[in-house]
Amino acid sequence: MKTETIACIASIIIALCATSYAQFPLRIARIENIPDQFVGGEILKVAYSRLNIPIELVDLPAKRALMDSSKGKLDGEVHRNINVQKQYPSLILIRPAINYIEPSVFSKIYRFEVKGWDSIKNYNIGIVRGVGTSEDGTEGMKHVLAVSTLDHMMLMLVADRIDVAVSDSFSGLASVKKLGLNDRIKVLTPPLQKNEIYHFLHEKHRDLVPKVENVLLEMQASGELEMLRKQIIKEYLAQPDSAIHGR
Repeated sequence: MKTETIACIASIIIALCATSYAQFPLRIARIENIPDQFVGGEILKVAYSRLNIPIELVDLPAKRALMDSSKGKLDGEVHRNINVQKQYPSLILIRPAINYIEPSVFSKIYRFEVKGWDSIKNYNIGIVRGVGTSEDGTEGMKHVLAVSTLDHMMLMLVADRIDVAVSDSFSGLASVKKLGLNDRIKVLTPPLQKNEIYHFLHEKHRDLVPKVENVLLEMQASGELEMLRKQIIKEYLAQPDSAIHGR
């Protein structure tokens, strides 16, 4: 009898939790005006729909997003690099990675073969403030300017206020297209590196972690995760410039 009572109580608690998530969507921080964050957000919509949990994507500057999510004002991050778990222990890394980025060098004037981060250490470098991969890769370099948005950085590059700009290749190319700078700014090759990036949840949602991980593992095993990523990128880049500008 006691066992049946405990099982009944447990079922009620689970049902109440499910109802709570359905009524109050998870508010997930998404770095504003960064196309790869759009990709990650769309992937998460699919993943959370499998759990019948609605999510709301909240667009914020990169640093502000981390501050709000790590304090629990927001429920998590769309995706970040793996080092976030060390810097913000209140954020729980969700495996597997849902996306990957290839930090790359963009230039108006200079043309050279990229051989790692040291290739740019003697240039005036632009990065987006709060993007961990760029901050980590340029750490210790003397001439680094952190700006608030990707588009602002590309405009600074075309105005010769910086020599090179660092962005993941997809987001950078999308920004260049949106700004109509395809004939003036080029991405250099090869990429600086390839980084897997992970979804994070605030520790108050620790109970959700295994459920979300199971869904993502199933999507990865079936190949859906990679196919979905490619489809979202293809559709994003196929849009008219005006539509991209409105994102």
